[in-house]
Amino acid sequence: MIKGFKEFILRGNVIDLAVAVVIGAAFTGIVNAIVSGLINPLIALIFQAESLNDVVIAIPNIRGTTTDFGIGLIIGAVINFLAVAVVVYFVFVMPMNHWKKRQEARAGTATEAAADPVPTEQELLMQIRDLLASQPGTGSTRTPTP
Repeated sequence: MIKGFKEFILRGNVIDLAVAVVIGAAFTGIVNAIVSGLINPLIALIFQAESLNDVVIAIPNIRGTTTDFGIGLIIGAVINFLAVAVVVYFVFVMPMNHWKKRQEARAGTATEAAADPVPTEQELLMQIRDLLASQPGTGSTRTPTP
């Protein structure tokens, strides 16, 4: 039962899903604070707006008015996503992949040792016969005694 649970937990996609949920929940506040306190003002400075959310692209339409596209909201969402993805990768995914490779290397060594075929009884007897025949003074002229 414990072995099955261990296999389930160590399955790659379960670990990936757990990491995504936990990290997404834990770092949302931190990432939002960094984006709203640091990155939004820098990008708003570039676009000369008060906030990144206020950055819009105005495109004239057929009726002579303009349609505003909230490009700042999209940029903010992309930055949030990239920040979370960087943290998840470097803190969780990369160490987990390293750990998996070490486990596979250990398992590969054990598998190679177990893969060496054990000779059968008949093969061992044939090897003994050949060794005895190759020794000096034990030629084939000798007849076995009953």
